[in-house]
Amino acid sequence: MLSRLRRLLGVELVNVSAAERLVAATTGGLSLLLLAAVAARALPEGGSLAVIGSMAASAVLLFAVPHGPLSQPWPVLAGHTVSALIGVACARWVPGPDLATAVAVGLSIAAMLALKCVHPPGGATAFTAVAGGAPVHDLGFAFVLYPVLLNALVMVALAVALNAAFRWRRYPAVLAGPRPAPAGPQQPTHEQVLAALRAIDSFVDVSEDDLLRLADLLRAPPPARCPTPGGA
Repeated sequence: MLSRLRRLLGVELVNVSAAERLVAATTGGLSLLLLAAVAARALPEGGSLAVIGSMAASAVLLFAVPHGPLSQPWPVLAGHTVSALIGVACARWVPGPDLATAVAVGLSIAAMLALKCVHPPGGATAFTAVAGGAPVHDLGFAFVLYPVLLNALVMVALAVALNAAFRWRRYPAVLAGPRPAPAGPQQPTHEQVLAALRAIDSFVDVSEDDLLRLADLLRAPPPARCPTPGGA
C-alpha cells in the first residue's frame, strides 16, 4: 500500500548523499547572492524581486540536477530569453492582464518545445514580463536583454565555475567527456535512443549519456556479497 501511494504521489526514488545535498544548497545560495545584485541594478525599488524569482528556480535545476537536459546552457539561455520576449509582447498587445499572462506562458511553452530549450523557470519569466508592474514595463523590450539574458548568462557562468570544484559534478554535461565503451552488449546508437524517446512522446529529463550509463548498470552483475560470520 505504501509503495503504491509513493508511486501515485511521484515520490522521488533517487537518494543522494549528504555531501551532494550540501553542495547543491551552498552553490545554489551563492549564485542567488550575485544574481540579486545584478537584478537590483537593472530594476531598483523592489522590481528585481520579480525577476530573481525565476532565476531562483533556475538555480534549483543548475545546482541540484546539473547534468539534466533542462539544466544545460541552451535551455537556460534560450528558455529565459524567448519567454521574456513573448512576455513583453503579450504585455503590450494582449488586452487584460489575466489573458496576457495566460497567453504569454502558453506561447512560451510552445516556443521552448519547438526550439528544444525547455526550461520550466522560463514560464515564470514570461509571467514576470506581464505581471512585473511598472519597473518591468518601463524597460520595454530592453527587459529581454537586461536583466533577463544577463542574469541567465551569469547563472550559466556560475554553474560552470561552482560545479567544477567538485569532481563528481559536471556542467555543462558534455564536460564529463566520452563515456568508456561498455564491456557488455553493444550500446544502441544515438539515432536508436532518439527513436525510443520519440516513441514515449513525452519529455524525459535525463541525458543520453546518463540513460546509457543506467542501462550499463542494470546489465552489470550484482556485486559479490561477503559471507556473514557463521553463514553457510
